[in-house]
Amino acid sequence: MTEGKRVLGPDDVRRATTRMAHEIIERNRGLERVVLVGLQRGGVWLADSLGEEIARIGQPVPVGSLDISLYRDDIGRRPVVPGSVSSLPSEIDGARVVLVDDVLYTGRSVKAALDALNDYGRPDSVQLAVMVDRGHRELPIRPDFVGKNLPTSLGESVEVDRDGVVIVDAAETSARDGGSR
Repeated sequence: MTEGKRVLGPDDVRRATTRMAHEIIERNRGLERVVLVGLQRGGVWLADSLGEEIARIGQPVPVGSLDISLYRDDIGRRPVVPGSVSSLPSEIDGARVVLVDDVLYTGRSVKAALDALNDYGRPDSVQLAVMVDRGHRELPIRPDFVGKNLPTSLGESVEVDRDGVVIVDAAETSARDGGSR
């Protein structure tokens, strides 16, 4: 993880994940037909962590991943880097899909995920879980489950993993990996 202002540590991320897992179970009144789908790259580890915590609390739920790189509306503005192959764990027709991502910023990744998900079927409902909600929305998208609301400036970027949440200078992040979060 890049040096910057640490906002959450590993224990904070673990507590937020546990809380979000309880909220997912509560909102869905159980786990029947619930499927977790992590967005490649950043949401996959969080979907796995949520799946592990949900299994510890109640019962296992299917967990998969979704590569949205070819569904993004900003392909001409930044390089297309496929995250990996999409791997949905079960039939999503009639399922309660919880899309999972590390950071919600403009909402464009979520829109791309909704477009990609439609290629796999028609879920009964789609919910959104994110570890960090930065604000700065460009689309009318709101998360259902949030680990931390973290207002940031446009000149900042947020990095999230199991070890914590760090705010860094966006120019540093863009130069390193070709995008912003």
